[in-house]
Amino acid sequence: MEPHLSINPISDLEQLLSYPFMVNALEAGAMVAVLAAVVGWLMVVRRESFAGHTLSLMSFPGAALAALVGWPLVSGYYVFCVGGALAIAAGAEGSALARRDRAQESAATGAVQAGALALGFVFLSIYGGVLEDLETLLFGSFVGVDSGQLLTLAAVTIAVLAGLALVGRPLLLASVDESVARARGVPVRALSVAFLAILGLAVAATAQITGALLVFALLVAPAASAQQLTARIGAGLALSVAVALAVTWVGLGVSYFTDWPLGFVITTLAFLSYASARAAAARRA
Repeated sequence: MEPHLSINPISDLEQLLSYPFMVNALEAGAMVAVLAAVVGWLMVVRRESFAGHTLSLMSFPGAALAALVGWPLVSGYYVFCVGGALAIAAGAEGSALARRDRAQESAATGAVQAGALALGFVFLSIYGGVLEDLETLLFGSFVGVDSGQLLTLAAVTIAVLAGLALVGRPLLLASVDESVARARGVPVRALSVAFLAILGLAVAATAQITGALLVFALLVAPAASAQQLTARIGAGLALSVAVALAVTWVGLGVSYFTDWPLGFVITTLAFLSYASARAAAARRA
């Protein structure tokens, strides 16, 4: 039966939930939204959006390597996303520096991105074939999520959130005021490396569902929207999660009833949420 939008929201919701693939998509969307919103909020606070963008592109060389050696594509995501995060951390390391150098970290991130994309093209040329599901690689496939992927995503989400809960206070202090954190004996460098590894793990887990392009929109837009509206930590995290959930679920519903590309719908909604937050902040100022 063709999906049809009615004036009865209960009936529309029943249509969405009548198909197991849409139930899986909504569950995966919820986990992706929470994971991306929390990690993305810290990423924006730490001014590491460029690192997040670079890691979101790692699915291409990761998939190319996996195809070349005969591994599942998702294994390549984890290898390159986490490996890329550690490479960024190593490249930003300066033995003569007493503190993290933003310019050096940005340069290291750009070098890692260029090198990883070059490796991806090399792997693909050696492979000599066409990457399976190239469109899915870029834009994801919420409606193709199976129960195994849901379990893996749930495990990664729980692990990442638990890790952030353990190091959240010192990590936030190091992110907001690095000098004070160092004076208080906080291991700033170790926390920086740990956060980049967590970011890489989160991107690898979500990119197989959201795609390389959509994961970055969910990492940045909800967190940036929340930080435009409030400077309070708890309220900012809650608002970031709420925006990400709304954007993802509404995007899935709109795409289901209209046949519009899901990546376009969610990215547009994410951008509109940020534009609205900016406008609200400007009016309040």
